[in-house]
Amino acid sequence: MSPAEPRTLTIFERSRDGRRAFAPPATDVPERAVEELLPAAAIRRTPPRLPEVSEPEIVRHYTNLSKRNFDLDTGFYPLGSCTMKHNPKVNERVAGLPGHARLHPLQDAPYARGALELMWRLERALAEIAGLPHVSLQPSAGSQGELAGLLLTRAYHEDRGETRTKVLTPDTAHGTNPASVTMAGYEVVKVGTARDGGVDLDDLRTKTAEDVACLMLTNPNTLGLFDTGIEEIARTVHEAGATLYYDGANLNAVMGISRPGDMGFDIVHFNLHKSFTQPHGGGGPGAGPIAVSDRIEPYLPVPRVVHVPSTNGAEPVYELRHEAPKSIGRLRGFQGNFGVFVRAYAYICSVGGDGLRDVSETAVLNANYLRARLAEAGVGELLPAAFDRACMHEFVLSGAPAKRELGIKTLDIAKRLLDHRVHPPTVYFPLLVDEALMIEPTETETRETLDAFAEAIRSILDEAREDPDIARNAPYDTPVRRLDETSASRRPVVREQHHPG
Repeated sequence: MSPAEPRTLTIFERSRDGRRAFAPPATDVPERAVEELLPAAAIRRTPPRLPEVSEPEIVRHYTNLSKRNFDLDTGFYPLGSCTMKHNPKVNERVAGLPGHARLHPLQDAPYARGALELMWRLERALAEIAGLPHVSLQPSAGSQGELAGLLLTRAYHEDRGETRTKVLTPDTAHGTNPASVTMAGYEVVKVGTARDGGVDLDDLRTKTAEDVACLMLTNPNTLGLFDTGIEEIARTVHEAGATLYYDGANLNAVMGISRPGDMGFDIVHFNLHKSFTQPHGGGGPGAGPIAVSDRIEPYLPVPRVVHVPSTNGAEPVYELRHEAPKSIGRLRGFQGNFGVFVRAYAYICSVGGDGLRDVSETAVLNANYLRARLAEAGVGELLPAAFDRACMHEFVLSGAPAKRELGIKTLDIAKRLLDHRVHPPTVYFPLLVDEALMIEPTETETRETLDAFAEAIRSILDEAREDPDIARNAPYDTPVRRLDETSASRRPVVREQHHPG
């Protein structure tokens, strides 16, 4: 910070008693004491400690905060296994149309049939992409889609009079898979990885017993490798009477090329914020629809969107059906985050079926191109690929040689990338790769961007040969320097913080 540059004030430091951004006009509604409206336990004893600022101060505060964030509109975001692709702006325009944005969630279904039709058409599109005939849009995120899939699995087995207690997850599984298994009340059983990066079939056969309810898998897996043994995997799981669950986080690699249903999967979840361009939202609105096979369909969440075909020249009707005696019930209030559905449907319509295939082919091409660029002299020796075969949409490097020979860790490389205006890839995942660096360029990045990323990595390694402390102390140009992430994770400070005054 230069001497002339003033320190940025917090919103509470800007606060002045009595300052207002907006003063509403006097109301003509009769006033009633709050004690008449709320129980005593719900009434504050002291006013909330909120900043009192003017409108320009509010605007400047949030604008300045936004400039401190790194986002997809700012620069390259090669976050492995998260498909941080460009979010087309036309999707936002469509989602913002009054008929979509102003539709009240409590509107009765007969007066929201346009929305129901859009949802039904989105379900049909997702069903075709997955190769499974039945879809529910209800789950609010990919993680809830996982939980829904496990609850469906439980309902399926219980309906058959079976008690199964275990769920298999490869050691390349996404981090939320074991958590979802535990939430669903199952025991996690890890399945090993073979030398080619796929599921260890011998280990799978050993662990697939009558008490196994499900195998959770994604293909390609988190190493970015397509498991060529998928047919044998499906056969083994199904012969044991278990279900096969597809984690859709890596669907961006196979859309229009191969379908999870054709591979033998019974349940698929989609991440609409990954493959279908809904912004990630920093924990905000999301959607994790699920597609299922015929044998799982009776247990889908309710209500279901149904299409009543036209008869005698009448218009077709779209409505909600609540009757499903074997359903696992509701997963959330209302029908889901409708704006997310609009964006995803707009994206699918804009690119079409052939376009989705082109998306995946380009994503795979970009990943293999970048992998090849990074394998060149000066980089490949220090950051070799974890598995030396063609990847799909992403790939994993090992920073173990760089740590051993240069004295810099994967974390140091990731932090130094911030000074090159690149968001770091996923680090230290999957856990079976030492000093893992997981990179997914997506289909929306240009060749020039990929070349620049490769040169940034080369530059970081070159400077580390001269002075490894440069990377060890990075980043330098960010609003906040390197944090003690271990202490923050183990001893989080979540207590209330008091503002000045």
